[in-house]
Amino acid sequence: MTIWQLIQVGGATVYVLFALSIISISIIIERMVYYTRRSRVRRADFMELVGNELKKGNPKKAREICKASEAPFASVVFSGLHAHDQDSVVVSSTMERQVTIETTKLEKRISVLGTIGSTAVYIGLFGTVLGIIRAFQDIAKNANAGGGGMSVVINGIAEALICTAVGLCVAVPAVMAYNFFVK
Repeated sequence: MTIWQLIQVGGATVYVLFALSIISISIIIERMVYYTRRSRVRRADFMELVGNELKKGNPKKAREICKASEAPFASVVFSGLHAHDQDSVVVSSTMERQVTIETTKLEKRISVLGTIGSTAVYIGLFGTVLGIIRAFQDIAKNANAGGGGMSVVINGIAEALICTAVGLCVAVPAVMAYNFFVK
């Protein structure tokens, strides 16, 4: 079967799952690009570079190094360096605030991915139930008309199985990506 045939046989439930898969794949790709761009800098090397500039008495150069990096920890260090002439409590709270901001950026859309991963299976199961109901309705119609046989229930069971399979195909990558990104 082609994808289009699967969608047609699976019914409305598969349309919903197809839309969720597009959203899920979009989030996975966007997050991978985001994390890849920000993880190019090794924290130890970065901190050594900034520390060397501070030892030389050059906080301006240390701040420039922070600004040049896209790593989340660079923004935290920059906020601390920017407030270096303040009280240590102010510096600490400034850095903690920046940690919260960077954490929010790192977690962006991850909850949507988790929600899709956890609900896609249930949406597929809902489609399965609808397919089985359809199979029983077809049996009842054909029993009253005097017809019967296996061909009566085939479409309903096909709908049920397709919905289950599509639900799993949407949920598994979303859950895997969610767990990876949360780590």
